[in-house]
Amino acid sequence: MTARPLIGLTLDAEQPGGYSKLPWYALRQNYFDAITAAGGLPIALPHDAALADDYLDRLDGLLVTGGAFDVDPTLYGGGPRHETVVLKEGRTAFEIAILRGALRRDIPVLGICGGEQLLAVALGGTLIQHIPDSVPDALAHEQPNPRTEPGHEVALTPGTLLSRIVGAPAMAVNSAHHQAVDRPGEGAIVNARAPDGVVEGLEHPGYRFCLGVQWHPEYTVDPRDQAILDAFVEAARQTGQGRAAAA
Repeated sequence: MTARPLIGLTLDAEQPGGYSKLPWYALRQNYFDAITAAGGLPIALPHDAALADDYLDRLDGLLVTGGAFDVDPTLYGGGPRHETVVLKEGRTAFEIAILRGALRRDIPVLGICGGEQLLAVALGGTLIQHIPDSVPDALAHEQPNPRTEPGHEVALTPGTLLSRIVGAPAMAVNSAHHQAVDRPGEGAIVNARAPDGVVEGLEHPGYRFCLGVQWHPEYTVDPRDQAILDAFVEAARQTGQGRAAAA
């Protein structure tokens, strides 16, 4: 029986209040369930940038999750911070450290929502700080209907990794973001766009598996979402097998 590849998932962080009177971590259960369903062994990654390499010594794949916050524009030369931008400096410091480390080691990476945006920044790209101020006639990317339902469709770029994984020209996706990728970074390519032109996915063909999507495939609002998670976990499995063979 083939061992499950070890997949690290980044956590969200919250200040005291609600669940605990002390600072606490959180992540929706369906992130973990989706990785398990794809054949992976998910583990949670607390925010300690100094431990990034120790985590990466053990991980076969890295999933950078989303959250209700933004990437600091100073990380990509984005100019003054828009009034809508919310930061979580500790989380971002850890995520950028472990993400850049994973890229250096060519460990498979999947960025979801804010994780896709951070992936663009790690690759040298830039972001749109607030879609309504930058995209004329933009869709409601903060969809008013539940996240368990699609908000709009995306068109996939033919010939990309994402297109090959999905096997279709378009997907229905959920949408929960006010920022988006502007430039994907040197060597990276856009693999999905919304009807208003907003970037909805990116990838970098120079890595074993380097993929980001703006939506949340862990909800499987489109039946093809599972294929994205399956492909990521399979790439991580191959990484783990290669590591074991070299040991």
